Amino acid sequence: MDDAASGTSRRKALYLMGAAAAGLAALGADGVPAARGSQAAPPPAVPRPRAVIHPKPTPTPTPKPRPAAWTPAKLTTVKPEPIRELTELVPPPPANAIALTIDDGPSPLWTPRVLDLLAKEDVKATFFIIGEQVEEYPRLTRRIADEGHQICNHTMTHPIDIAHLSKKKVRQEIVDAHDRIANVTGVVPQFFRAPGGNWSERVLDLVTEHDMIPVDWAVDPRDWERPGVGRIRRSLLDGKAGNILLCHDGGGDRSQTLKALEGVIPKMKKRGLAFVAL
Repeated sequence: MDDAASGTSRRKALYLMGAAAAGLAALGADGVPAARGSQAAPPPAVPRPRAVIHPKPTPTPTPKPRPAAWTPAKLTTVKPEPIRELTELVPPPPANAIALTIDDGPSPLWTPRVLDLLAKEDVKATFFIIGEQVEEYPRLTRRIADEGHQICNHTMTHPIDIAHLSKKKVRQEIVDAHDRIANVTGVVPQFFRAPGGNWSERVLDLVTEHDMIPVDWAVDPRDWERPGVGRIRRSLLDGKAGNILLCHDGGGDRSQTLKALEGVIPKMKKRGLAFVAL
């Protein structure tokens, strides 16, 4: 082969080598192809939007009356006047029943102590509570109801002159307290006690209009005057089957009342008396 032919062959070989190198460079610029048998990386997962679930609020129970301890029937009375004895209720409780009623709370100081004593003695009582106190101490009020005691209306502000108030004012006292008590405890009051036992025809008419029974008492130790533990105890121990007893957990220092009840309740139970809530 002559030199000219040899030079041509070398130039052709160099050209082909340059073209191959250029091709490899182009492949490198575009990315190295995947190895045989491997798979391309999947695209990143896009999270799906989750449906927002709004839980339904727990429905608030409709307030309802709490039946008396001895009957599921709605109680009535044999007379329109305030009752003083359990035998005036229809249907009446068992013959050995006696009722402890407690007024003017709830008190953040004395009501818990009274409740602790009642729980210790396994006694259910009847609480005549004041609307303003309910508004101020709702958790304590609920405790009274949750522990199975009867809840009753004792007006909104405890006006001692309720017998002389206008019909509009009496209605406001009764209705406002009724609504506060029912909304906080879930118990619709079925009984009403006038502050100081001061009744009038107007008060009685409005109590009847709101489907409540007016309640007085048969035994009053006047514990609100703080006459001494011994006097309160002796007065309460004069009570007998069928009586409605009056005590207080609000309106002042009730240490004497509490101390008296600590002795009275066990003694009455030993006599065969059974404490019942209205």
